[in-house]
Amino acid sequence: MVEIRRPGRAGRVVGAVAAAALLAGAAAGCGSGAGVGAGAGAGAGAGEVRTSPVAGRPGNLPARVDGAKIVVGDPAAPRTAQVLVDPRCGYCAKFEGTGGVALLELAAEGKVKVEYLLASFLDRGGAGGSVRAVNALRASVDAGKFAEYQAAVFASRPKAKLTDGHLLAIAAAVPGLRGEAFDRAVAEQTYKGWAGEAEKAFEATGAQGTPMVLVDGRPVGSGDGAMFDAAAFTEALKAVGIGGAAA
Repeated sequence: MVEIRRPGRAGRVVGAVAAAALLAGAAAGCGSGAGVGAGAGAGAGAGEVRTSPVAGRPGNLPARVDGAKIVVGDPAAPRTAQVLVDPRCGYCAKFEGTGGVALLELAAEGKVKVEYLLASFLDRGGAGGSVRAVNALRASVDAGKFAEYQAAVFASRPKAKLTDGHLLAIAAAVPGLRGEAFDRAVAEQTYKGWAGEAEKAFEATGAQGTPMVLVDGRPVGSGDGAMFDAAAFTEALKAVGIGGAAA
C-alpha cells in the first residue's frame, strides 16, 4: 500500500492503492494520504537541524535555474537524470539520503547532470510547508548553495509543518548561505510564483507520485526499491549507462 498524488477535477490530491499501475512500478511514494508525516520514517523533531549528507564536493556542485527546473552539475555532462521530489515527502527524504547522494557523487565526477523538479502537492494534502521549502530552495540557487541546502532540508524534514523559521535554521548550518538576500527571499516568499510553475512542470511529466528519477523519460530504481539504497541505485544507474558499464 502506498499513497500517490493524482490531479483531480479541482486540482485536489487523492490517495490510491495500485502502486504497480499508477506509479509505473514505483515501490513507494508520497501523496496526500500520508498526512503531515508524509511517508517513510517519522522525520526530525520540530525545529531540529541535521547536517547535510552532501557537504564537500557534491554539496558544492554548481546549480542554475532553467525555467521551472534547477539543474545541478556540469552542463556538458553526457547524461541527464531528472529527479522529482516534494520537500515534505518522507520517501523523498529517504531517497535524498541514499540514492540521491549517489547520484550527486556521479554528478561531481561529471558523468551526469541532475534536473530537479520540485513539487509541492503535499501542501494540498495537509502536510504543510512544501511551497515554503521550494521557495527557500530556489533562493539557495542565488547563493550558490542549492545542493547542500536541499540535502539538509530533506535530512531535517520535521514531523509537523515546515516553517520559515526552521528553513532559516537549516540554512544557518550551510556555510555561506544565510544573508540579507536569502533571508528576505524566505520571509517574503519571493519565489512563491516560481514554486507554482515548478509544480505545474512536475504535473506535466505525468508522474503520479514522488520520489521518482527519470532517465530518457523512464523511471530508474523505482520498481525494486533500489533508489533507497546508494549501492543498488548506483548499479541501476550503470544499467542505463550512467557511471560506467552495467555490471
